[in-house]
Amino acid sequence: MLRLLRSESYKLLRTGVVWALPAAPLAGLLSGVTQLNIEADINQWYLPLLVMNMIYALLFLPLITGVFAGMVCRYEHQAGGWKQLLALPVTRGQVYAAKYITVLLLIGLMQLTYLATIYIVGRIQGFTDPFPLDIVLKSIIGGWIATFPLAALQLWLSMVWKSFAMPFAVNVIFTLPTILVINSDKAAPYYPWAQPFSMMYIGGGEGDVFFVPWEQLITVVGGSFLLFFIAGYVYFQRKAV
Repeated sequence: MLRLLRSESYKLLRTGVVWALPAAPLAGLLSGVTQLNIEADINQWYLPLLVMNMIYALLFLPLITGVFAGMVCRYEHQAGGWKQLLALPVTRGQVYAAKYITVLLLIGLMQLTYLATIYIVGRIQGFTDPFPLDIVLKSIIGGWIATFPLAALQLWLSMVWKSFAMPFAVNVIFTLPTILVINSDKAAPYYPWAQPFSMMYIGGGEGDVFFVPWEQLITVVGGSFLLFFIAGYVYFQRKAV
């Protein structure tokens, strides 16, 4: 498995995926820097963080997740790459798991980059209030966990279609309505593309439109993850190469 993961990292370096890593955090950085520093009775970091999460978690995090999934399959879709890979002494299950773990590691690295941009925004804005590390870490880790189902779905679609554009287009089609879906307390908790924002939202109260009970959220994220992961795994086991 470690050899497969190293192999995936070598191939990704050749695809230029490193350029996609800072794209979403930079979008959050720009939105945070342009946010006016308003005097209020709350921690100075909260308002910029809310604004940054609106841009980052609603749009860029789901979209870039699809880009990462497409990138890890792009090399194999060219010149009979699947046949060459599966001719090695590895099982299909190991290949599938290695690619999925690679996608999650890329998302995790992007989340850490976003964490750094949050701190940079505060330094630029000259915040004097203490950095809410516990809340920010909860947001960062929660957003990463919320991408597990999306990563599984996008990896599945990327294995089905040779074209990089097709799975990405599907991701865009379902990501854009998230802006409207999050305003529905009935639909938002069950919409996979809304989960990153729900998990990264720093608020939390029974009367808040974005508040989702942890039990329900974990059930939705966990259930959709199992559905998409198993479906992709079964497809890859039967995939003709």
